[in-house]
Amino acid sequence: DLEKEQLKALKKVVKHFEPGLPLKDLAQVMDIVNLCADKVNEQEAFTEPLCQLIRLCGLPFLKKKFSDEMSYSETASKCIAQLGYLMRVPSSRVRTEICQCVVSFYDTEPPRKLQSGYQPTSANYKIQMAELAGLAETLVLSLALVENQLLEKLWVLRALQHLSSSGANCRLMLKAQAASRLCLYLGDADPSGLLLLHSSDILCSLLENTSREEVVQQLSSLECVYALKAAFVELLLRGPGRAERQLRNDLLVLASLVAAGAAAAMLESGFAKLLVVLATFTEAKIPNPLLKGLKLTNSPEDFEMKKLLFNVIGVLSTAPSTSLALSLQLLRDSDVMPALLSYVRPSQKPGARDWSAAQYEELQLHAMAVLASVAPVLVEKFLSCQANTLLLLFLEWCLDQDAFSGQGNSFHARGGRGSKLAQMRYGLRVLRSVVPLCHGAVSLSLCDQGAISQLLDILKYTADKSKEQEDAILLEIQADLLFLLSALCDSDLHRKELFNPEGVDLLISLLQMDPRKIHSGVGHNHLLFTALDCLWSCVLGCPTAEDSFLQRQGIGLLLDLLALKQKTLCNTILGILVEFCDNPKTTSHISSWRGEKEQTAGSLLLELWRQEELELGVRRDPWGRIVDMKQPMAGSFQRQQEVVPLPATCPSFAIMEVSENARAKLYCLFCKLGFGALPGLSAQDFVTLAIVRRYLDFKVAEVWSELCEELKGEFKLVRPDEEALRVISEGSESIGRMVAAVQAEVLDNQQQQEIQEEERTYARIKATQKQKEMVNRSWESFLARTSNFEALKKVKRLQEKSVEAPRLKSKPQTEAAHSAPRKGLGGTVSTPAVV
Repeated sequence: DLEKEQLKALKKVVKHFEPGLPLKDLAQVMDIVNLCADKVNEQEAFTEPLCQLIRLCGLPFLKKKFSDEMSYSETASKCIAQLGYLMRVPSSRVRTEICQCVVSFYDTEPPRKLQSGYQPTSANYKIQMAELAGLAETLVLSLALVENQLLEKLWVLRALQHLSSSGANCRLMLKAQAASRLCLYLGDADPSGLLLLHSSDILCSLLENTSREEVVQQLSSLECVYALKAAFVELLLRGPGRAERQLRNDLLVLASLVAAGAAAAMLESGFAKLLVVLATFTEAKIPNPLLKGLKLTNSPEDFEMKKLLFNVIGVLSTAPSTSLALSLQLLRDSDVMPALLSYVRPSQKPGARDWSAAQYEELQLHAMAVLASVAPVLVEKFLSCQANTLLLLFLEWCLDQDAFSGQGNSFHARGGRGSKLAQMRYGLRVLRSVVPLCHGAVSLSLCDQGAISQLLDILKYTADKSKEQEDAILLEIQADLLFLLSALCDSDLHRKELFNPEGVDLLISLLQMDPRKIHSGVGHNHLLFTALDCLWSCVLGCPTAEDSFLQRQGIGLLLDLLALKQKTLCNTILGILVEFCDNPKTTSHISSWRGEKEQTAGSLLLELWRQEELELGVRRDPWGRIVDMKQPMAGSFQRQQEVVPLPATCPSFAIMEVSENARAKLYCLFCKLGFGALPGLSAQDFVTLAIVRRYLDFKVAEVWSELCEELKGEFKLVRPDEEALRVISEGSESIGRMVAAVQAEVLDNQQQQEIQEEERTYARIKATQKQKEMVNRSWESFLARTSNFEALKKVKRLQEKSVEAPRLKSKPQTEAAHSAPRKGLGGTVSTPAVV
C-alpha cells in the first residue's frame, strides 16, 4: 500500500509541474528525484515516474521575477549536476532519458503552455547552468558505465556533441580525457555509423575550442592511433558515399595533427606509411593490395583528401628530432620526391577523367609548397631526380607569354590570378629551401645550367611589373631572387663576375627606393634588406663589380639610406661601407657626398656615434665630453655587470659589446677616411671625434680593467704585478684626461670664435644703425625744407657761407667778393636756370 501511495503522489507531482519546474521548487523536486533513483534499484515501478520527472527537467525552468535567474542560479546548477549523477542508475531507459533531457537544453522552441504567473527562463539559461555544473565532465566519465551498451553510448555521445559547442564544456571534457576515450570508440562495431560520426564531430570541436597540443597529446597513444587507422581504412574501403568521404577527411585531419605531435606512434603503427603510399599512388603507380581497386575522382571530397595527404608528407618531413630519422627513411624509401616533382612542369589541360584545370593548379602549387619542406631533408634524392633542371625549365616557362593564366582560387595561388606569378613564387621557394644548404652539388648544378643569368632575367621582369603595380607577391618574389643570387655568388669570384653588370644595375634601382615605402607593410623593408645582402655577397670582393657600383654612384645611395638613421639599416650599411673602403676609390666617393643641408659624411657618422651612445646610456656631459675617466666607453648595462672569472675561450663582456653596437664599424670607417681631413664638422663633431680617435685605446683599457678585477678576485698579486697593473690603469685614465683636455680646448676655441663672431655681428649692426640714423636725419631735413620757409632760408644761408668760405681764403682782401647764388634755392623745389 505504501508503494502505491508513493506512486500516486508522484503522478500528482508530475501532473502539477506539467508546464515546467519553477526555480523556487527545484530543490524539493530534485530531492524527490533522488529518492526515486534510490527506489529504482529495488522496485522497477519507480522507473516510469523517475523518467517523467527527468523529462520535466528538459522543459524550460519557470520564473516569477526577472531576478529569479540570478537568485536561483546555484540551485539550478546543482539540479543539472544531479542529472549527470543519475547516470549511475543501472537503467537503460533512465540513462537515455537523461541524455534526451540534455539535448532538449538546446531546443529553441518556446513551451506550448505556461503556468499562470510564471515566465520561462532565457533560452541559454540551462546551457549556462550546465557549464557551471560541470555536466560535460560527468557525462564523459559516465561513458565507462555504458561501454557495452551501444544505444546508451550513442545517446551519451549525442548529448556530448551538443555540449561541445561551448568552449567551457570542451575544457571540462578534455579534463576527463575525452579525446583519448572517444578515439578508442572509433573502431567499435556500429552498423548505423553514428558512433563514428558523433565521436569525430566531438573531437573536431575539442580541437577548435581547446588547446590543440593537449588534444593531440591525448590522441598520441599507440592504441588511439591504431583505432584511428582502423576507422580510416574502413571508411576508405566502405563505398563512394559523400558522407563517408567527408568523415574520412575529418579523420585524416586528426591523423595529420597526430603526425605533427607524435610521429613515432604514426610510424610504429604503419599509419604513416599507408598515408604516404596513398598520397603518391596516382603519380607513382605503386602496386599495393590495400589500394587495389581504389580510384580517386574529381569530387570535392577526394580533392580535399589529396591535399590533406600532401600535407601529411610535409608534416612528416618536419617531425620531432626523436622520430625524424624514421620519418626521413620512410620518405626516402617511398616515391615521394618523383611524385611531387611530377607537378613541376608546365600546366597542361587535364583529361576528362582527371582533375579540372583549377583543381590541377591548386594541387600543383600545394605539391610545390610541400616540396619546399621535403627537398632540404632529401637533398640526395632531390639531385638524383634532376630537380634543378626541372625547376629551371619550369621558371623559364613562367616567363613565357603563352595563353596560360592562373585561376587564383586557393591559398597558395594568392595574387596569381591571370598570371603565372603563383607558379613562379613556389618554384623559387623550392630553390630557396635547397640552395643555402652546405651542399655544393646543388649550387654547382644550377650555375652550370645558367641559373644566375636566368634569375637576373626573372628579377628584371618582376621589377618592371612592380613599377606598374606594386604587389606583396612581386616584392616577395624579388626578395627570394636576391636571396638565391646571394647564396649562389657568395665566396665565388667567377659567379660574381657573371652577376655584373646587369645585377649591379638592378641593385642600384632597388637602392633608389622611396624611403617612405620602407615601413609601408607591403614588403619593401624585406626587399631592401635582401638587396643589401645581395650587394654584400655578389659585389664585394669582385673588383670589376665594385668599380661598376662606384661608377653608378652606389656609395651615395648607401649614405642616403644611412642618413635615415634607422637602427635596423645602419649596422648592415656600415658593414658594407667598411668592406667597400678596401677599394681605394671608395673614400673619395664618401668624402664628396652631401646630404640634407649640405651635411657631410663625417658629420653623419659622428651623429650616428652620438645616437648609439645615447641608446647605450654612455655617460657624457651636455657638451658631449667624457665624464667617467675610468670607463669612458661603458654603457649603463655594462656598468651594472659584475666581473666574473671566465675561461680563456669565453670572451668577456667588453669584447662581446663590440659586436652588439655599431661603434666598432664607425671607428673602422674613420680609420679608412682619416681623422684629419674631414670637412663640414661642427665643434660638437670635433668633440665626438676626439673620443672616436681613441676608441681602440679605451677598449684595450676596458679589457685590462676586467683582467685586473679577475686577478684581484682569484689571486693575491705580488708587488711588481700590482705596480704594473697600477701603471696600466693610470695610463688608461691619463688617456681619458687627455681626450677631455682636447675636448675642452675645442669648446674653448669654439667659444672664442662665437665671441668674435658676436663682436663682428654687433659692429655690423651698429654701423647699420648709424647709417639708418643718418638717412633719417637727411629725410627729416628734407621734410623741414619743404614745409618750413624759415628752415629753408637757414639752409640757404649755410650753403652760401660754405660756398664763400673757400673763396675768401684764396683771394686778396682788396678784391671785391662776388656772391654766387645757387640755382634752385629760391623755392622749395628746383627751377630751371635762365639763359
